Amino acid sequence: MADKGGHPGGPGRAPEAGRPDKVRNVALVGHSGAGKTTLVEALLAATGTVQRRGRVEDGSTVSDFDEVEVRQQRSVNLALAPLTYGGIKVNLIDTPGYADFVGDLRAGLRAADAALFVISAVDGIDGLTRLLWEECAAVGMPRAVVITKIDQQRGDFDDVVLTCQDVFGEGVLPCYFPVGSGDGLTGLIGLLTQRCLDYSSGERVECDPDPAFLDRIAEQRGALIEGIIQESEDETLMDRYLAGEEIPVKSLIEDLETAVARGSFYPVLATSVPHGDHPGPVIGVLELLEVITQAFPCPLEHGIPPVTAVSGGPPKDVTCDPEGPLVAEVVKTTSDPYVGRISLVRVFSGTLRPDSTVHVSGHGLEDRGHEDHDVDERVGALSSPLGKAQRVISVCRAGDVCAVAKLSRAETGDTLSDPATPLLMAPWTMPDPLLPVAIQARSKADEDKLSQALGRLVAEDPTLRLENNSETRQLVLWCMGEAHADVLIERLRTRYGVEVERADLRVPLRETFGGTARGLGRHVKQSGGHGQYGICHIEVEPLPSGAGFEFVDKIVGGVVPRQFIPSVEKGVRQQMARGVAAGYPLVDIKVTLHDGKAHSVDSSDMAFQAAGALALKDAASKAPVPLLEPVDEISVLVGDDYVGPVMSDLTSRRGRVNGSESIPGGRTLIKAEVPQLEIVRYAIDLRSLSQGTGTFSREFLRYEPLPSHLSEKVAAESRAD
Repeated sequence: MADKGGHPGGPGRAPEAGRPDKVRNVALVGHSGAGKTTLVEALLAATGTVQRRGRVEDGSTVSDFDEVEVRQQRSVNLALAPLTYGGIKVNLIDTPGYADFVGDLRAGLRAADAALFVISAVDGIDGLTRLLWEECAAVGMPRAVVITKIDQQRGDFDDVVLTCQDVFGEGVLPCYFPVGSGDGLTGLIGLLTQRCLDYSSGERVECDPDPAFLDRIAEQRGALIEGIIQESEDETLMDRYLAGEEIPVKSLIEDLETAVARGSFYPVLATSVPHGDHPGPVIGVLELLEVITQAFPCPLEHGIPPVTAVSGGPPKDVTCDPEGPLVAEVVKTTSDPYVGRISLVRVFSGTLRPDSTVHVSGHGLEDRGHEDHDVDERVGALSSPLGKAQRVISVCRAGDVCAVAKLSRAETGDTLSDPATPLLMAPWTMPDPLLPVAIQARSKADEDKLSQALGRLVAEDPTLRLENNSETRQLVLWCMGEAHADVLIERLRTRYGVEVERADLRVPLRETFGGTARGLGRHVKQSGGHGQYGICHIEVEPLPSGAGFEFVDKIVGGVVPRQFIPSVEKGVRQQMARGVAAGYPLVDIKVTLHDGKAHSVDSSDMAFQAAGALALKDAASKAPVPLLEPVDEISVLVGDDYVGPVMSDLTSRRGRVNGSESIPGGRTLIKAEVPQLEIVRYAIDLRSLSQGTGTFSREFLRYEPLPSHLSEKVAAESRAD
């Protein structure tokens, strides 16, 4: 492809796109360590957007500017890095590659019109990358592949291409292949142009390829051309090619864009960016920019998610038109204690202007602490982020991405629209957080600030669910994994000045009666003046699991006055909530009130409530009171290679495997019943067992008796608390 370079001007200027067809929104996707952030630095430097490339090792990259990212040397946030090349504005969306931060990754895909899968020539494809490819395929996301680190000794470009074709399908075809390997890497050969791009001098020099490569060029070029023209709108092109006609490169490039936009053809590129102990020229970055700007779809070619009125109804006909109705979406929210809330927004339709009023709609995430909300807010300044730098822009048109200040109610996933005609975009799918982490404030001062800080974290991160468990009296963060939890706790400390400590998670158990017993409740007090008098006799029987509570009145002769019988029941219920043995709620019992005594003056509602509670405790002292544990039904989806280890692991957790079924794509769905006590950290353990490819869901099923050896241990711990 021809070099359509051109620097956008001095560093620090925010590029602006006048039309949607002059924008490319590209999400970089791949596992942690594949080289996404390093590649973004090279692209920014190649276009003059930054003066010099930053290094992950130095914490000086544009994308990884968060304190946690600098310290851990890996991305944990979605970051935007716009550049201009050949008159096209490219919004590079650098996404995290670690499974715990899949929420930001999916947000990046939502804002993008194409996904660039970044795969290391050294490490190949991991399980998460496979799953993400399938997710993109499910929504028809156009994709391309760039293989990085082709200069490293263990890097094998050809082997990784074969792996990609095996995993991703036959539509994966290289547009270039490297000349040399390791320290001997000198450049690339373009298959469409049949030209060698030599970088041995430090600059790109175009020349004729070595004759030794001609057979390989012919073979791979033929496969590439056939793959491109299969998607061509010109039905005669294949016949002309098979008849031996030479198809012009310009026509092939135009059809390459069509093929990529349809989401069934995936060009493969190769890059080498010096880093760490690997000096040398930057190879393949200009070629990648050419493919992005000439072959990737613009916003006009990528569909808009379904849009409806806030009140519901049929979908609205919305297109990517700067003159159309405003429809934009908050794909990322960050809160700063000094600057306030900043919203990263993708404008799908219309034009967003500073100081205008927009309608903010958020729906469908009540279970994660996001209340439904509809409110009008005034937009602050618009900016084009370059990492942490905010560069002011005058307007953001359909197809572009910008940052919006001062939207105090906007949260990740919210829709921005015209207040006169409020609209709502269908939300993107977010995974359920399945790792519970109990936390507690370190001091009273921290406790006072904790609620507000957590509210801001929840607004930023839809993969976080906050639970204030009234039974266990614990504050629980439901996270995606251990790394996600660490980042959240670190942000509480560094961003909001709140110190918290982890606590052992308590699973809400239950108590029940193991047999029938009678109990006497005697509450008689006389201390001068009006006394307290209430006596009742009850019988307690166990009920089947899940039956709840039953109260039976068998009083004869008015020994307990009619108005005090509900008082006895109330006292029993109150004691059931407090527990009678280990402090857990008592369930599944039948209580029969059959006798009692009252005093004409001293009996009262409160006296018989106390008597009812005492009677239940007395009965509990005469019968076994076993503990019940909650059991969940879990569905585990894993690759066929991991079915055996996963089933064995479930059995070791006192689980009962109820069956399995094959799922297309070489996976198996396993259904099992497992006690909650055994799956507190299952999100982490399953990832380890399945090399990051396994997923699971859980749903409460019922309570079952806790084994005696565990029951004694839990009861002792409860008494110690």
